[in-house]
Amino acid sequence: MLENKNIEFENAVKVMMEHVGEDPSREGLLDTPARVRKSFEFIYGGYKEDPAAILKKALFTSSNDEMVLVKDIEFYSTCEHHLLPIIGRVHVAYIPDGKVVGLSKIPRVVNVFARRMQIQEQLTEQIADAIMDTITPKGVAVVVQARHMCMEMRGVEKINSTTTSSALRGLFKRDEKTRSEFFSLINSPSGSRY
Repeated sequence: MLENKNIEFENAVKVMMEHVGEDPSREGLLDTPARVRKSFEFIYGGYKEDPAAILKKALFTSSNDEMVLVKDIEFYSTCEHHLLPIIGRVHVAYIPDGKVVGLSKIPRVVNVFARRMQIQEQLTEQIADAIMDTITPKGVAVVVQARHMCMEMRGVEKINSTTTSSALRGLFKRDEKTRSEFFSLINSPSGSRY
């Protein structure tokens, strides 16, 4: 069954190559359909992952009730309208309420949602909701800043344009001081890495 699905996918890639004027039997393209299938399996691997399960693997009791920020998480996604890359970074903060999560789990959750066909606004909401629903902190804030190849490579062709989206939950939405602290931290220079 899986082998049949692989053949179907690879045949579809050949059709697309023919559609744009290429010859799929050309030497340099002979293995391209299989390579594209394998790259799609990786690029869209987020459909096979559960963000809640990832977060639950590393929840720890803690008395900390101050903001935890993971800044500048690089991500690569795909525009669901044109199947072109979205390239950017995500800033995620939360305020613990008895539990903290292993820091590596936050970038993993970003990847789960980024490795799906997306729009940036939905990506931002999904990250915030997964953390809020699973960790149940006092608040979550997510800011995504990205470049969209559907705007740069085609259409309006505006290179150097960046889109910013945010999702605020709990204290970050209700409390101006908390929100201001978050935006101040993500907008300050990173400084030393150590």
